[in-house]
Amino acid sequence: MSRLSIFPDQATDTGQTAAPLVVSDDAALIHQELMQRGIGFEQWAAPIDLAGDADEASILRAYADDVAQVKQRHGFITVDAIRMTPDHPDRVSLRSTFLCEHTHAEDEVRFFVEGQGLFSLHLKNEVLVVLCERGDLIHVPAGTRHWFDMGANPGFCALRFFNNAAGWVADFTDDPIADRFPRLE
Repeated sequence: MSRLSIFPDQATDTGQTAAPLVVSDDAALIHQELMQRGIGFEQWAAPIDLAGDADEASILRAYADDVAQVKQRHGFITVDAIRMTPDHPDRVSLRSTFLCEHTHAEDEVRFFVEGQGLFSLHLKNEVLVVLCERGDLIHVPAGTRHWFDMGANPGFCALRFFNNAAGWVADFTDDPIADRFPRLE
């Protein structure tokens, strides 16, 4: 079940993360709280069970209608599918990279068609931790400070939409804030 937790971005006097101000798994409240902060969140059907050995081309074919809809609505030119499993050879290095706070010069849109992942968004004086699961589409505007956790034993597949042919390009902030907030365990 999708979940939103909203934390103050400042540590307590003891250096610990403060208790969340909001925790909810209500999709309407998640949508509302994120929209108030300029973050898009929708829940779509993801009815296709992918084969265990499905490659990127077959994943994109399976979700071609959804891909076309998002590309048309937002003008994206490139889409790919990232699928992470507990035995993926790059899972440790990719997790380490994604866990560093960063921004992008373009919007980051992800549609989860399998599994789950944890987006953490650093907005002004708060951190929003969004557990995205199958059927969730999240739209993070360009320039938003954030990080992503797929967990130590990842199990997800997400469609990623881009406005550039280079795909995923990050500008790292070098802020260690991600170390203080919940991870996907």
